[in-house]
Order: sequence, then structure tokens, then C-alpha cells
Amino acid sequence: MKRRFAVFAVLAVVCAVLELVAGRGMAPGAVWDVLGGGGDPVERHVLLRLRLPRMLVALGAGASLAVAGLLLQSALRNPLAGPEVTGVTPGAVLGAVTATALGLAGWDSPLAVVLAACVGGCAGALLLWLLAGRAGGDPARTAVHGVLVSAVLGGLTAMVLLVEPGELGSVVQWLVGTTEGRVWQHWHLLWPWALVWGVVAWLLAGPLTLLRCGDDIALAAGLNVRRARTFALLSAAALTAGAVSAVGALGFVGLLVPHLAVAVFGADLRVSIPGAALLGAVVVCGADAVAQLSSRLLAEVLDAGRLTLPVGALTACLGAALLLVVVRRAPAHTF
Repeated sequence: MKRRFAVFAVLAVVCAVLELVAGRGMAPGAVWDVLGGGGDPVERHVLLRLRLPRMLVALGAGASLAVAGLLLQSALRNPLAGPEVTGVTPGAVLGAVTATALGLAGWDSPLAVVLAACVGGCAGALLLWLLAGRAGGDPARTAVHGVLVSAVLGGLTAMVLLVEPGELGSVVQWLVGTTEGRVWQHWHLLWPWALVWGVVAWLLAGPLTLLRCGDDIALAAGLNVRRARTFALLSAAALTAGAVSAVGALGFVGLLVPHLAVAVFGADLRVSIPGAALLGAVVVCGADAVAQLSSRLLAEVLDAGRLTLPVGALTACLGAALLLVVVRRAPAHTF
């Protein structure tokens, strides 16, 4: 198991290095010059003020979404449960889009938009809790309510864009998901939040491992099922809100990475939760590096200097293909 963690840790380092050298406007050789203490002021600014925080945000957001997805799938015992269908991601997107598109006074700073997204994400989770509270903790009904809440919040986001259609270009990053333009302020807001709720998630690993075996077995072992499930949903909502507030709605990361984590690290969540965090960081950071390289190639071919491929578009395309595999392998009674 240690060897597996070591392999993926090395892969994370490789993805991080690719992220630093993949961007436009700076040759790979100049990156190594700056890391060695050289480089001109412009190159140092690009690497240390733009690329480095972008890479860290990608790692942190990927880890948060993957852990959140694993918590949701374990608590609800549903392989298709994810942040995208529990109201948290749509709520966070609604908050960020509202603050950006309506041009609320003072809402143009990273801190303000992050706070708006966190408020929206927590509101989506609260709405789900209010609706699912009467379901007696039934995982199937909770998942159905999550889909309904997500649909409502998505409709509200569309209404906001109809009110201010001219702002579509500035809010598309929240709808698709991107690390473009992320600076140190985003990272300083993300990492303490992700660390605190990541520790909470790891503390819930034992109860959630029992929940994955079924409520009857968990009750026989003396577990308070309702309390454990509530805390798991709260932690998942908090992790998702923090990630989405930093990078927007990255499609399928929180849905599919947990399946890979369980397959690689096993069903014991004390091991697979940190494993999911590591895999999520690798997936998002690696996808962002590929997105930047693709943007450079497309810009050269199409002669479009400002062409940018959002990482969320790449994760959505790859995730859709992998989702078909998950659906085909999932037991029929799951749905």
C-alpha cells in the first residue's frame, strides 16, 4: 500500500511540474531559470505569482472534490452520488454567478466571489437537508432529492444569466470550471478550509466504512447511522463548496475519482480517503496541464493567441466516457 501511495505521490509531482512549464508566454527553460533563482522580473512574476498559485489551487481543489465524492458515495451507498447531484456544486455556482453577473458592489475581488460561492454551496446543502430530513435518512430518497435541488439551482443560475446576458463571458468559468487567473489569494482561502474538513472526513472514515456495508450491519456494530450520515454529508458539502468557490464546477471529478480510489486503495476509508485526495489532485492538476498544452497547440494552429481550453471542459469529456463504464458495471438495484 505504501508503494501505491509513493507511485501516485511521484505522479502528483510530475503533474505539478508539467503544470508549471505548460503555460504560454514563458519558455520551459525560463521556468528552470526562475526556480534556480534567476530570470527577469516578468518571468518571476509569471511563474511565482500566476503559475505557482494556479498549480496549488488545482491540487487543492482536486483533492477536495475527490474526498467529497467518496464521502457522498459511502454515506448514500450510491456509486452515482457526487457533488454535482447533491445541490452543493450548483449552489456554489449560483452564488458565484450571481455575484459576478449582477455586478454587486465590491464583489470583484477573489475573496468576495469565493465567499459568495461558499454561501451558495452551503445554501444548496441546507436545502437538500431540509428536503431529505423527512426521508428518515434513506439514501435513495436523499439522492433523488439531491437531483431535484440541483435542477432547481441550475434553473436559477440560468435565470440570472437571462437577466444579465452580457456578463456570460465573465461567468462561464464558474459554469465550466477553470483554474485560469487563480492567484495566491485563492490558494490562501482554499487550503485552510480544505485541511480542516479533510481532517474531519478522515475522522469519519471508520463510521463510513461501516455504512458502506449497510445500515443493518452498522447498527449491529453500535453506530448511530443517522448522525454519521449527517456529518458525512456536511463534510462533503463543505469540501465541495470550498473547491467550487475556487475553480468553478469541474465536471465528474467528485463522481469518478472515488471509484478509482477504492479500486486502488481498497474499501477501508482510513486508507482510501487520503488516497482519493491524492488521486483527485493528480487528475485535476494533470488535466489542467494537458488543457494548457492543448490551448497552446490550438492557438498555434488556429492563429488565436487568446484561445484557452478550460480544465472543466476536459474533465467533463473524459468523465462522461468513464461514467458509461461505471454505469455498466454498477449493480442494477443501485438505480
